[in-house]
Amino acid sequence: MLSYFKEVLPGGARIVAEEVPYVRSVALGLWVKAGSRDEKEEQNGISHFIEHMLFKGTEKRSARELAEALEAVGGQLNAFTTKEYTCYYIRVLDEHLDLGIDVLTDMFFNSRFDSNDVDTERNVILEEINMYEDSPDELIHDLFARALWKEHPLGRPILGKAEVIKTLTREELYSYYKSKYIPQNVVISAAGRICWPELVDKLAPMFSSIPRDMISSPGESPVSRAAVVNQEKDTEQVQICLGVPGLRQEDERLYTLYILNNILGGGVSSRLFQEIREQRGLAYSVYSYHTAYRDSGLFGIYAGTSPSNRDQVIELIIQEIKKLCREGISQEELRRSQEQIKGSLYLSLESVSNRMTRLGKSEICFNRIIGPEEIIARTAEVTREKVAQLAAELFVPGRFVLATIGPTKEPAALSW
Repeated sequence: MLSYFKEVLPGGARIVAEEVPYVRSVALGLWVKAGSRDEKEEQNGISHFIEHMLFKGTEKRSARELAEALEAVGGQLNAFTTKEYTCYYIRVLDEHLDLGIDVLTDMFFNSRFDSNDVDTERNVILEEINMYEDSPDELIHDLFARALWKEHPLGRPILGKAEVIKTLTREELYSYYKSKYIPQNVVISAAGRICWPELVDKLAPMFSSIPRDMISSPGESPVSRAAVVNQEKDTEQVQICLGVPGLRQEDERLYTLYILNNILGGGVSSRLFQEIREQRGLAYSVYSYHTAYRDSGLFGIYAGTSPSNRDQVIELIIQEIKKLCREGISQEELRRSQEQIKGSLYLSLESVSNRMTRLGKSEICFNRIIGPEEIIARTAEVTREKVAQLAAELFVPGRFVLATIGPTKEPAALSW
């Protein structure tokens, strides 16, 4: 049985941790409940821009010194931005935890947001957007989300739009940073060889002193729509993403969806992989996935194939969905999927970085720690009947979105 610790600081920031005494490393992350869905259209990409700026130097460290500080002791420093939160994290030996905390909090509180650095990083982000545009297997998921949610912020790209990035000023970035990086939006998660009381003593003075502010507005929930979209692009393959609206984070049926996703396209033994790749050789990569947000979600199926095989692959995906709805799943598929989820979860716990990420994401998304035992127990409660019922509710013909990217001009046909 795993044991967790949690402390809510006076300013509203939360610390969650797990002691793993038999390792020599520590992973620690600062999670901020601010992502691309919180942005107005004229700000699209500002959360990701701010993530970049926190690496550009503080009052006492240059950008190079920030990069070298942890690398010099074999540690790691990185960050990522999602649609609902941003995370800055380190991984160090336990003997260098004080240094790691000092570097991470220095970035978090004391970044300069220098005007020259803003212009330099603006160019870096524009090149990142260009690189992303040259990766159609990643771009397709943004096209799919935009088609599903139209103008809602969840349908916009995390990196932002080039025309917006070009216009953002230092003042806009700093003002947005100050409005979002507030105590109520902060979760600090740690896992590894730590001493909980000592960790709280080190972090509490810094994060309790953040001035209180108003909690950010949650914003409007997205409204999904059915659509067929195509983006013509000079590529060797056609990228396909077919799916429907999914479940929100706190939906009780999420565990049933884990099973459904795993059986349909969650791995090399899944129905889609076996049918489209192994049996017919029509794609190298084919899989399904589900992404849950605080008030909505999406379920997508991806495949990359030759232009001449586009329509056949789409038809095969639809056939597998229909078969799942018509015949359900077998007891053996259910048992195997439950064991796969259990095994994958426990294997991931061998990494302190994964433990830290699981803790931080659980706390910032659900305001509590969801342990692996709870996930496994809830997954074990899933029945064949529950999977069949959820499939019937999700896969309704009038709810599908089909997005394609490739050298073909005409959108693909979507017939049920």
